[in-house]
Amino acid sequence: MRPPPGTPLCPFDSLDDPGAKGFSFGKGQTRFDMFLVRSKGEARAYLNECPHAHARLDNWPDKFLTLDETRIICGVHAALFRIEDGFCVSGPCAGKHLTLVPIEIVDGMISIAPEDQLARNRR
Repeated sequence: MRPPPGTPLCPFDSLDDPGAKGFSFGKGQTRFDMFLVRSKGEARAYLNECPHAHARLDNWPDKFLTLDETRIICGVHAALFRIEDGFCVSGPCAGKHLTLVPIEIVDGMISIAPEDQLARNRR
């Protein structure tokens, strides 16, 4: 289940640039897996699920980026996604998007934001 708005994730400055970090909330069928990715001074959050096979993107903890850290990669089928909008540029789900998770940064802390702030997450 998606964590409620205001749930703190981590300090913005604790994320490498570029870099990514995974988070899990709940257990079993209500488990909610997501990750933060920081690039070019901006942070975004996505559901940790490939739109192709609905598998987790990371084969190893916090390993969401390609070796050159320019794309998000699915560890199962090597699909490649743009960091800035989650658009799949290569692989079996080309043309699809990762699911955005709304976040906000207040006083340097990244937290879950209300769903209505999703548009801000896309900028």
